[in-house]
Amino acid sequence: MDLKTSGQTYLENANQTHLCLLSNSSCSEKITSYELYLFLYLCVAVLVVITACGNLLVIVSVCHFKQFQTPTNFLILSLAFSDFLVGVFVMPFRFIMLIESCWLFGAVFCVVFNLFVFHLTCVSVYNVSLIAVERYMALNNPFLYSLKATVNVSLIAVSLTWAVSFFYNFVLLYVNGNFSDVNTCSGDCVVSIGDVSAFFDLVVVFILPCATMMILYVKVFAIARKHAIAIRTNIKNKRKKDVQSSDSMTSERKAAKVLGILVSVFLVCLVPYYICSLFLGIIKSKFYYSLTINMLALFYLNSTINPMIYALFHPSFQKSMKLILTCKIFSKDSSIITVLSRTR
Repeated sequence: MDLKTSGQTYLENANQTHLCLLSNSSCSEKITSYELYLFLYLCVAVLVVITACGNLLVIVSVCHFKQFQTPTNFLILSLAFSDFLVGVFVMPFRFIMLIESCWLFGAVFCVVFNLFVFHLTCVSVYNVSLIAVERYMALNNPFLYSLKATVNVSLIAVSLTWAVSFFYNFVLLYVNGNFSDVNTCSGDCVVSIGDVSAFFDLVVVFILPCATMMILYVKVFAIARKHAIAIRTNIKNKRKKDVQSSDSMTSERKAAKVLGILVSVFLVCLVPYYICSLFLGIIKSKFYYSLTINMLALFYLNSTINPMIYALFHPSFQKSMKLILTCKIFSKDSSIITVLSRTR
């Protein structure tokens, strides 16, 4: 193909895309107010920057400071990395689609985009589930936890989560024809999944991990309550050895509290979308479809909230973030600075 033919083909494809967008009714439903239009794009830009920078601070904290390189924090690192990718890859295009009322980035990128949306959603859910499992093990059987829960085990669990999630979502979309039946003239970016696949995906990505989180955290807070009673008893007895043990229990209990807030906020952001999606096949209206999409946007906002939870409730992360923002991590031996507080 010569240059002239190639250029003509490109212009024909571009013209076809333009005609597709013009012929699609959803693409014409744009906001008429220029001020509101500008305000919405400004909000999206601010949200993306906050999400990306907040999670980047958590990523740098765990990767740079030696004291942060624990099994628990490598799970948090995995969650922060998935949240970072949501911030830089998913949120901009999803919110632009909501503002413009149609998909502007082509059919091929739509396929890639949907694959990563499904993948990152699944990874986030299972990262939070792993955190719940890890906290339960740490509080329920500290001795076994110290022997079994190593950094290597945590890294293997994280690696398997990312690999299995990608493979699962690739197969899910492929089997349902989302890679072959690409509609280049739709002006939309939707995923086609059959009823059986949708139910299976609901169980795998929502029901099982969320049920696991809720059950384990009920047990975690029950154990934390017992620890609190034991701490008060030890303080009354004023035994030195027991007081040291109490410090350890206090540390684990506070860590469980922070991560419990993380899981609770995660469920608050996740559950509304899945509840709406359950009735999407029954309530077939444009308003309900828009409501479901907006609930998905709420789930993405969880990626913005997570680093704020660390900053507000975790003193050690507060200290590390201050060191990063003041550029003290560039000083010699900054990686071995003491960042962990006695009560996490």
